[in-house]
Amino acid sequence: MAVVDIVNSAGEKVSEIDLNDEIYNVPVKSSVLHEVVNMQLAGKRAGSASVKHRSDVRGSQRKLFRQKGTGRARRGNIKSPLLRGGGVVFGPDTKSWAYKVPKKVRRQALKMALSSKLQDDAILVLDNLEFEEIKTRAIVDITGSLNVENALIVVDKQDEKLELSSRNVPHIKVLRCEGLNVYDILKYKKLVLLEGSVKGIEGRLLS
Repeated sequence: MAVVDIVNSAGEKVSEIDLNDEIYNVPVKSSVLHEVVNMQLAGKRAGSASVKHRSDVRGSQRKLFRQKGTGRARRGNIKSPLLRGGGVVFGPDTKSWAYKVPKKVRRQALKMALSSKLQDDAILVLDNLEFEEIKTRAIVDITGSLNVENALIVVDKQDEKLELSSRNVPHIKVLRCEGLNVYDILKYKKLVLLEGSVKGIEGRLLS
């Protein structure tokens, strides 16, 4: 097992922790990570682009004028795509871009993402991170003392004060361990784990 230092909010070592090799020491395959990240990004696409087709436009079904004898081009009803305010031909409709990757692949990709962070020496374990009040300056001071400017902070339970304090800090995100995902792990340079969240991750990935 890999041994990682546990530090306090001032960056001082207080103890050590063993990280399970089944999670933090697996072979990393970029193709698997790529597949899962693409799945996550596809699920985030809005797919809300939409137009009104001929059948969706409000208007009379009456033929505008008779077919022959007027010298004009033949014309149907007012909802024709050729007329102003008419329906759109071949326009986009709402759709979902989401698709699923097998659960085993998603779980393995999560292990690979965590392993890649450990290999890059980009995992930091904190003993505790509690705030007395909601204050952005507090999280800025802590990340400064830890020399962390771009990080994903993983907590083991809901912490409203921490989540709201970090909301306006650029390049810092707080996430609960049950919401941990491949995209966010790879997006941020540092992965900051609270000591309690390590057990939460193990309980999720080893069950």
